[in-house]
Formats: sequence, C-alpha cells, structure tokens
Amino acid sequence: MSQGKAIIFSAPSGAGKTTLVRHLMGIEDLRLSFSVSATTRAMRDYEIDGKDYYFINPEDFLKRAKNGDFVEWEEVYTNQYYGTLYSEVERIWNNGGHVIFDLDVIGGLNLKKILGDRALSIFVKAPSVAVLEERLRKRSTESPEKIQQRVAKAQQEMAYEPRFDRVIVNEELEKALREAENCVRQFLAEA
Repeated sequence: MSQGKAIIFSAPSGAGKTTLVRHLMGIEDLRLSFSVSATTRAMRDYEIDGKDYYFINPEDFLKRAKNGDFVEWEEVYTNQYYGTLYSEVERIWNNGGHVIFDLDVIGGLNLKKILGDRALSIFVKAPSVAVLEERLRKRSTESPEKIQQRVAKAQQEMAYEPRFDRVIVNEELEKALREAENCVRQFLAEA
C-alpha cells in the first residue's frame, strides 16, 4: 500500500465543510484528491454521477456493502445510505496523492477508526444552530421538513465534536479557510 494520508472533514449539514474541502483541493502542492462517496439519495439537478457522488440504488448499495466493497458505510437518513468505496481510496493513494473526504459525522468517525494515524479528522461547525438553519434555508435545495430533519440531526451530531482531532468553527470564511489549510499542511508534513 502506498504512503498516502487521509484528511477527513465532517460536519452537520450546512456547516461549510464542502466549501473548505473545495478550497483545499485547489491548492496544488497539497496533492489532495476528493474521495467520491456512494449514496442512495436522489441526485440534485447540479450534481454529476461519478463526480459528486456515485448514485446507487438501495438494493445494489446493500449488496456491495455485504460484499465488503466499502471502507465504511451507514444509513444516514431512513433508506438513505452513504459509504466510502475501497476502490476510491486505493485509486488516489496509488496515484501518489492524499485522500480528502467530505463525510457525515458518524462516517468520519468510522473512517478515522479504520485509518488511524494515517488520517486527520476535522470537525467543522457553524457558530450556532440558528446560523446553521439559516444556511440550509439559503441553499433552497430542500423542503422545510427536510431542513428541520437536518437541523435535528445536526444537534445530535454536535455531541461527537470532542472525538475529532481538530475543530474549526466556520464563522468567518477566510479565517476558517486559513485554519483548514494550516491544519492539513501540518498533518501532511508529519512523518
């Protein structure tokens, strides 16, 4: 197995982890490649299969899980599964890069447990639940019921914050971007 490392960004929905991950991927010398997760949720209008997610129907997802194709997987919402394929991680490491993950909180913790010291886990949080809810509303991608479901889940996920290696409060974006870059550079420089 190659010497690649893994950077795991996890957060409640709407905290801004995807924005931080995209910024870091644009910094060429970090050699970060995005691990495309698999999911059974419906594809959004702007998403591309194989780029944003591998969209798989629930039956195929569960079959692949049973076959051991996933490093980690879970049912995030009722009948909505998310997982990390072994083939994705190996592809990136074999190409000399480091894997960067954008995962839900439980998935991030599961992956950290599996990858151990080879991974840095970063928990991203909004300054408050009210700010998080406002960000989700501004997205205009989900119904009010779905937003309430995500806010309720976010409140549960906040309890896992202490189990991560680092925590970034995404209140002021520029500051959060700098902090994320510094965390990642420091981790990648370690032997």
